[in-house]
Amino acid sequence: MTFPDITSDLRQAMPGLRGTLEANAPMAPLSWFRTGGPAQVLFTPADEDDLALFLAAAPRDLPLLVVGLGSNLLVRDGGVPGIVLRLGKGFSAIAVEAGHRVRAGAAAADVKVARAAAEAGIDGLSFLRGIPGAIGGALRMNGGAYGGETADVLVEARAIDRTGRRHVLSLTDMDFSYRHCGAADDLVFTEALFAGRPGDSAEILARMNAITEARSSTQPVNTRTGGSTFKNPPGAKAWELIDRVGGRGLKRGMAQVSELHCNFLVNLGGATASDIEELGEELRRRVREETGVMLEWEIKRVGVAG
Repeated sequence: MTFPDITSDLRQAMPGLRGTLEANAPMAPLSWFRTGGPAQVLFTPADEDDLALFLAAAPRDLPLLVVGLGSNLLVRDGGVPGIVLRLGKGFSAIAVEAGHRVRAGAAAADVKVARAAAEAGIDGLSFLRGIPGAIGGALRMNGGAYGGETADVLVEARAIDRTGRRHVLSLTDMDFSYRHCGAADDLVFTEALFAGRPGDSAEILARMNAITEARSSTQPVNTRTGGSTFKNPPGAKAWELIDRVGGRGLKRGMAQVSELHCNFLVNLGGATASDIEELGEELRRRVREETGVMLEWEIKRVGVAG
């Protein structure tokens, strides 16, 4: 699918914009699944000021989707109408501050934030090593792994709304729950401040190495996947339910349920987004019919069908 090119109109409405605007930009390279159609407009702002300028001037009726490293994203085959916003280098800074705190841009990789904290002797952030994404995604879904989650360490987050107004949100303002953030959907997170506790760098790094080894031995980390597909239902584990109904190794086209960890879907090469989504829906159907549990998608599915 090809969308109408509206980039010229956007630029005319925003003199002084310094970021890049691309029409019908391929989205597959931005998703770990490597599937999906184009973005009608892909905008990469230069910095926070550039983002505020863009959001203030962009038409409110244009849908806006914020993407990070693409690890938890399934882009449908027809592509994404409206604006896809991708934060880049201008939002990737990481700084260690007094009081065992770490400030990180929304585009900073979780693993890099974990390592910066560890090297500074700040404990409590090592769980971020187990999340294959960026800080913005951790804020938007209260990302967590290996016994820790974003709500445990967040002090505050910075964000910009669709009018270009800037906000500082406290932990309470974020309204976190399991894999959920209750902050307004139109907020674009730009930065987070985390607080840890004093720790020994060598011990923290050893725990991070253990997380790396655990992920490598139990998850398909070197494949085209999207991370955990479904949220764990209360009192249960999604992978166990999928395994119970015969889902391990199940295929749809060139998409497959991982044989290593069956809460992961894998693109074997050439899978369409429809293959992957339909496979996920088949798992949900089986689990619902055989156990009475309705699995909830954790992977974010965006765009329109091809």
